[in-house]
Amino acid sequence: MWETGVSRGGNGSAGQAGGRRGQVVTGGAPPAADRQCDLVTVPARQGLEAVDILRLRDGVGPVLHDGACDTLGFLVPAGTAAGWDVPGSACTQTSGRGINLAALCGEGTPVEPPATGTGWLVPPEGAGADATDPAVLRAALGEAARTIEAVDRCQ
Repeated sequence: MWETGVSRGGNGSAGQAGGRRGQVVTGGAPPAADRQCDLVTVPARQGLEAVDILRLRDGVGPVLHDGACDTLGFLVPAGTAAGWDVPGSACTQTSGRGINLAALCGEGTPVEPPATGTGWLVPPEGAGADATDPAVLRAALGEAARTIEAVDRCQ
């Protein structure tokens, strides 16, 4: 179930807040060609709210969904997993064995998702950043959780 205005299509419009395509949102990070990334996974409902928040404010990097659309995965800079402590989410370290930002963030042809059984909610070519800034994602996930809680109380 898609509860927000997030596009499921790959039309390139999702996540283009502020025209920041190709920029790395973390200060002092090396160019994408040299970077691996970690993956923050969250329940789909909270993730969809967070994607909308990020699209409207700070931009969002590539976002995956699982085949059943139960979870979303936000690509974040490598090293994020070491300090990730957001309840209801998990951050998986993929460095050295996983997702390379250079392979995902190239311009031109659409990129296939890096894992079997997944698809792009926000594809790399339609993202507003190479990866989502962990601090910005943490704030968006908190706001999303508060929004969901408020909606649930009103029902």
